[in-house]
Amino acid sequence: MHRPTADTTEPGTAGPGTVDLGDPATFADPGLDLDGFWRTLRDTAPLHWNPPADGRRGFWVVSRHEDIMATYRDDTHFTSERGNVLVTLLGGGDAGAGRMLAVTDGPRHHELRKILQRVLSPRVLDETARAVRANTRQWIREAVESGGCDFADRIAGRIPMTTISKLLGLPERDRDLLLGLTKAALSADHEDVDEVDSEMARNEILMYFMDVVEERRESPGEDVISLLIDSSIDGVPLSDEDIVLNCYSLIIGGDETSRLTMTDCVHTLADRPEQWRRLKHGEVAVDTAVDEVLRWASPTMHFGRSVVRETELHGVRLRPGEVVTLWHASGNRDERVFARPGEFDLGRTPNKHLAFGYGPHFCVGSYLAKVEIAELLKALRDFTTGFERTGPARRIRSNFLTGFATMPLRFEPDPCGLKEADCG
Repeated sequence: MHRPTADTTEPGTAGPGTVDLGDPATFADPGLDLDGFWRTLRDTAPLHWNPPADGRRGFWVVSRHEDIMATYRDDTHFTSERGNVLVTLLGGGDAGAGRMLAVTDGPRHHELRKILQRVLSPRVLDETARAVRANTRQWIREAVESGGCDFADRIAGRIPMTTISKLLGLPERDRDLLLGLTKAALSADHEDVDEVDSEMARNEILMYFMDVVEERRESPGEDVISLLIDSSIDGVPLSDEDIVLNCYSLIIGGDETSRLTMTDCVHTLADRPEQWRRLKHGEVAVDTAVDEVLRWASPTMHFGRSVVRETELHGVRLRPGEVVTLWHASGNRDERVFARPGEFDLGRTPNKHLAFGYGPHFCVGSYLAKVEIAELLKALRDFTTGFERTGPARRIRSNFLTGFATMPLRFEPDPCGLKEADCG
């Protein structure tokens, strides 16, 4: 029998027994002190039991940075092949297990990863990086010259989707459709979008790629889908289903993390003029700033594993079949690893954040995501002297992702930067 975690928090704050991490509404509650909740767990209950609720199974919660990394490394006692996010872990498993990179372990995972790294490694993405830079600078310039925009829609909603769509060889006319589907697949912009809507969106993405794969088999090109069609593991070509599932993973992963991180970035910088000045005046390296932006945003709040072999953590026996969730939202604020973790510091170094996971499943698209965020920071630095929010920013609704669905901004133009001339 699982023992409930003792509630040691002060009255009026969020104690371990009062927070249901399986409920998307938990993360949409502006009055809930989740930072305090995570700090309490790290200090008093680093392995916490989130009990069953509303028909959902219970699951274990790992909150310390060190424990999260250790679990990511351990493929003896834990597996990703029964799902890696709460919606699949608690829903009976993932249909892509053993075929989609994110939910495949062992030798097949290694071989799939090698295939995808052929097109997602820094060595082969030079042309893509140049396109990201050109697009980002054009769109930021247009937004600054027009005075403002909804940043989440006009900028963050375009950069990652344009990039991953081009890599997959998808037509430009389909990008708005795909953006809407990826937004609904694992999160929601509005309260009236429920799990049925999300499941329908996931199915529509899969059906979309079924059609594309069929077309690409008849007329291959120089894109990721054509590469997958031409790939094999142990002499066996990838099936249509293998390709479709990995395209689904790429379009979701290629859009969500960067889009939400970019939107959080401008939200955070608008509130911290001293950090903006450091970036504007070149007092911090852009690459260093990117890592802090990722740590702070932590757009993917958790990933998860299922226990396959009995093990122990913090004196608790974990039994086969149990679900263990690893919370980046907590690990990236762990005082044991980060000095002053509650401060946004663009010059923070070292910065061992977990935004891309860790271990064998470290995000295969991490380089591309960093390029996108870096080019955003450079364009903001060059074309504007500052920016401010002009209205409320609405949060997405999810127990997996965190961030903003809207972000109305007003920009102050930098005339020198907009001319791209040396005024010094």
